[in-house]
Amino acid sequence: MPSRQRVVMTLSVPPDTAKEYRKLAKAKGETISQLFREVFTFYKEEKLREDFFELQRYGAKKVRELKLTEKDIEKLIFEGR
Repeated sequence: MPSRQRVVMTLSVPPDTAKEYRKLAKAKGETISQLFREVFTFYKEEKLREDFFELQRYGAKKVRELKLTEKDIEKLIFEGR
């Protein structure tokens, strides 16, 4: 028996938000579900981007604290391989 491709979810939002959401979906020519998937995908991508930049800031801070040069970093990378 094949597994289900979709799971039904129920969300609770204020009436004004629901009205605006439906209006936006209609303007885009999408269903409410399609718009939700698009918004959710956008959110996940933004979260990954934020996580990446946070990790990048952490790494840059550590480099400054340890006073590492670009050559030191390359050496550390290749030692780990």
